[in-house]
Amino acid sequence: MDLFAIKELLLITPLILLALTVHEVAHGWVAEKFGDNTARLMGRITLNPIAHLDPMGTLLMFLAHFGWAKPVPVDPRRLNDPKRDMIWVSLAGPGSNIILAALFGLGLRVSVRPAVEAGVLQGGSFLGLLIALMILGLEINLGLGLFNLIPIHPLDGSKIVQGLLPLNQAYEYQKMERYGMMIIFTLFLFEMMTHVPILSFVLRWPMGVLAWSFTGMHYSSLMRMLGVLLL
Repeated sequence: MDLFAIKELLLITPLILLALTVHEVAHGWVAEKFGDNTARLMGRITLNPIAHLDPMGTLLMFLAHFGWAKPVPVDPRRLNDPKRDMIWVSLAGPGSNIILAALFGLGLRVSVRPAVEAGVLQGGSFLGLLIALMILGLEINLGLGLFNLIPIHPLDGSKIVQGLLPLNQAYEYQKMERYGMMIIFTLFLFEMMTHVPILSFVLRWPMGVLAWSFTGMHYSSLMRMLGVLLL
């Protein structure tokens, strides 16, 4: 493992744990606000990341910077309006990651330009590592939030779509749940074996738009800066 990979691993580990934890806590907290305290009773509204880690989803977060955590239990029967409220519960996780990404982006917006103008932005410096941390925090939270909005079961996007569909169509859509994980793993394996970045291509445009909105910099420029800072 080269120095770049070691530095990146040390930086992304706490960032991934933060992103996954906030994502799941947000689901549970919003569900509780709408009447379902199942997550609270099962100890899932906690900032302890161990309570939220899914082995495969967490591994993919390290490999691809998008994945998933162990879903927070939600009992729709306890919600005030199950169909409507599940939309908000499902949006809460990705929404929390987008908010975290915005905070990292704000940090980059106010720090990068002054550092460049002062000539103090360089790899190995404390400021350089701090900015690298913020770039990775932006990337990880955008990746996690946007990936989970894809409408494939069991990702949050599927529950949002299901809540928006009329009852008959929602029922038919739910039947596809059994194939969801198979579809996701097939896409990942296809990418790994063919190097055709299907999921990456789907996420690249919205990640680029949000990264530019939050930081005022192009996503590709941020990635090049990250490479320099971690050398």
